[in-house]
Amino acid sequence: MKYLLPILFFLIFGFQAQAQNQTKERLTQLMESQPVMGLSVAVVKDGKLVYTDALGWKEDGKVALQTTDLFRIASISKSFSATSIMQLVEKKKLSLDDDVSELIGFTVRNPKFPKTVITLRMLLSHTSSLNDSEGYFTLDAINPAKNPNSEKVYNAYEPGKGYQYCNLNFNMVGTIIEKYSGERFDYYVKNHILDPLGLYGGYNVNELDASRFATLYNYSRDSAKFIPSPAAYASRKTELETYQMGYSTPIFSPTGGMKISAPDLAKYMIMHMNYGKGGKAKIISKKSAQKMQTPLSADENYGLALWKTDKLISGVELIGHTGSAYGLYSAMFFDPDKKYGFVVITNGSDPAEEEGYIRVIRQAANILYEEWIKP
Repeated sequence: MKYLLPILFFLIFGFQAQAQNQTKERLTQLMESQPVMGLSVAVVKDGKLVYTDALGWKEDGKVALQTTDLFRIASISKSFSATSIMQLVEKKKLSLDDDVSELIGFTVRNPKFPKTVITLRMLLSHTSSLNDSEGYFTLDAINPAKNPNSEKVYNAYEPGKGYQYCNLNFNMVGTIIEKYSGERFDYYVKNHILDPLGLYGGYNVNELDASRFATLYNYSRDSAKFIPSPAAYASRKTELETYQMGYSTPIFSPTGGMKISAPDLAKYMIMHMNYGKGGKAKIISKKSAQKMQTPLSADENYGLALWKTDKLISGVELIGHTGSAYGLYSAMFFDPDKKYGFVVITNGSDPAEEEGYIRVIRQAANILYEEWIKP
């Protein structure tokens, strides 16, 4: 046995070294084949973080991207909001079947179906019949007392009977978290999710190390140039001076405003992979985690801020979410049974799609799968 252990260690170490080298080489080739500013990736295998890397630029031609750099991950942020709601449901401060009108403090009813209650579950699953046509950066968009065109926010189908992806849903969710937790939204997520998991990140740019922000770039096909998007990390100091708990929440963008690194996002993903447990911390119950991962819309396979897909890696069913904003594209997908998953983030790339996903994101995820997971 004493001779076998060194051999086994050598084989494992040798496999990892080979996988690291091949992965880096293939990701580099991928980035050379199409316009990409920077790429940060993480792989989880057997429930553990086994590989992280960062390639390309944090700041175009000036500063190389590092694995510790932070990104505004866009709509993957929705899962942090949903996780927060599940915590409050477990504390019996909320129910997924609560009437949003009662939770939010003003009438939220589709005028075409005035008797149908719009529930918290519908917000979390994008089945509320709401849309973003009147904007979603303030709750005024849906408040009849402040927006005479608020009826346009509702679709023609009955709430609960159709699906439309809607950012406003989750800015409303963030507001509800504030009202029923008594904590400002950004502090709630930090205190009850990030800190217990030992993660660095958050929704408030003013309380994060700005030197770690990866600049986000929109790619212009017309000019074949990358254009920086400084608004991604805009200060909220002015808005915070007049902040109103339970109404100003959208300034933090519960729908897309989380700033976090790829490795730390992977550690958060491990918690969902383990049905609510991350290290020694229990963030939500197994029952709550399973609810989040269970699709409520047959065609879209969307649950509560997580969805199932077999298109990211053809024929392989995974659970997760993507993000897209300010030129950034992100993806976080995992298999809770086989205990593996991936995080892929680019701070700027050609927006070309493949099987419904940004091409560079999908191809990078397939490289990670082939090098680290595929039998």
